[in-house]
Formats: sequence, structure tokens, C-alpha cells
Amino acid sequence: MAKLLERILEQLIFSSRWLMAPMYLGLVGGLVILLVKFGQEFAHIAGHLGSLTEQETVLSLLALVDITLVGNLLIMVIFSGYENFVSRIDTADSEDRPEWMGKVDYSGLKIKLIGSIVAISAIDLLKAFVHQSSGTASFTTEQMAWLVGIHLTFIITGVLFAWMDKIAGHGADH
Repeated sequence: MAKLLERILEQLIFSSRWLMAPMYLGLVGGLVILLVKFGQEFAHIAGHLGSLTEQETVLSLLALVDITLVGNLLIMVIFSGYENFVSRIDTADSEDRPEWMGKVDYSGLKIKLIGSIVAISAIDLLKAFVHQSSGTASFTTEQMAWLVGIHLTFIITGVLFAWMDKIAGHGADH
């Protein structure tokens, strides 16, 4: 009787991973939202192309890059998270299957995520500096210092994650 109860409990715990599936579907919805925002920003740039200054054009394009990087981050979380925690994605050996898909474990995902966050932070910091240099100072010196500090914190966190992976012996895997 105890063995049967143990098997039922273990099967229930194992099956509970499927509770994550709706969350990954929600992230797919987030990609749709990002696509709409990207389209809106692109239409705004295209519609005002003649009236935008060079700096305004650069800032607008950086916004598109920012949205794209967040989309890439979502794809990594959706694919890797689903495959690591729910179930393998059967792509029938499609030639379009990303090379890293199915090979990124939790440790690798962590490194890729922090790398993406650092890139997004760098784009936001660059946008802030370009905006500052345009003469329409919207950030105080203290706010700029906070932006730089937060970016450096992300960089240090990434280095520490990579160092911890190296110590744990995961460094060569990703």
C-alpha cells in the first residue's frame, strides 16, 4: 500500500510540470505584443522619416533593436524553459531548428539570459546617452549614474554567473 501511494504521489509531482505550459503560452502571447509594438514603432519611424533628426532616427532605431533583443530573450526562455522543465519539443529534425535548441541546460540558459539582459541594458544606456547629448536633457546626473550603476551590476552579475559555472565545471558546455 505504501509503495502504491508513493508511486501515485511521484506521478502527481512529475505531472505537475505541465502547470508551467500555460505560462510558456503566455510568453508566446508576449511575443505577439512585442511584434505589435515593433510594428507601431516602425510605422512611426516610417511616417516621420522626413521630419526626424539624425539623433531622433538613431533613438527610434535603438528602440527597434531593444524590442528585438527582448523578443530574442523571450524565445530563449520559452524554448529552453519548456524543454528543460516540461517536455521536449518535437520538431521532426527540421532544418530550421535553432542549433542551440535542446542543448541549453538551466546553467546555460542562465548565462544566455544575463547576456541578453546586459545587451538590453547597454542599448537602453546608449539611448539615454544619445538623448542626453541631443540637448534635451531628460535625465539628471544622478539618474544617469543610476543607469550606469545598474548596467554595471548586470555585467558583474553575468561575470559572477560565468565564474560560478566554471567553478561547478559547466563552463565548456555553453
